[in-house]
Amino acid sequence: MEAALKKYSISISFLIFTLVAASGCRANSTPEIPSATSPGILPNASGEGVPTPSATEAFPEPTLTLVDVVFRMRSPAFGLGDDIPVRYSCHGEDISPPLQWTSVPGGSQSFALIMDDPDAVPVAGFVWDHWLMFNIPAEAQSLPEGILGDGELPDGSRHGMNSFRRLGYGGPCPPAGQSHQYVFTLYALDTTLALKAGVTKDQLLAAMESHILSEAITSGVYTS
Repeated sequence: MEAALKKYSISISFLIFTLVAASGCRANSTPEIPSATSPGILPNASGEGVPTPSATEAFPEPTLTLVDVVFRMRSPAFGLGDDIPVRYSCHGEDISPPLQWTSVPGGSQSFALIMDDPDAVPVAGFVWDHWLMFNIPAEAQSLPEGILGDGELPDGSRHGMNSFRRLGYGGPCPPAGQSHQYVFTLYALDTTLALKAGVTKDQLLAAMESHILSEAITSGVYTS
């Protein structure tokens, strides 16, 4: 009888030890819950942790805007719609202003430039043409100040006939007391034009038809 009780006591002790050990293992095996300040975790509005966005999500690839890809032209000598300096008019040196352009359309083979004065219609009865230039090389990104009025320039560019009945540039020259707007339009073409120097604007426009990839426009105002 005494031996049986001793054996029973040992069994109870072993059972208690087993239960305690198992309880400890469960406590130690509980997975760690990351805090809101742990790496890779950001708190949301309720204070709970949410995964941090990946580098791609946090810093997406930059995208081009419409402004970045539009064919544009400007003059370093005056802003869009601003006054054209006297030096570029018939009252000054009567030299052509510098021009620059960006975001040239793919496939461009040459450029053509027209400067005219729509405000001359009430005075002259037609839009006055001040500058016609074509076959400007496709690699060109600007025109310097004071382009010579030769029929053909060393780079292959050619001049048309303006309303002053001469080749090259003719500056703003409105009647006394009048203010006119002068429009510069640069055409990106998919070809070079088989035209001789001295063509009119109508002839130039007819030759460019169906070859215009895009247009860039700027303008300035001159008051006599």
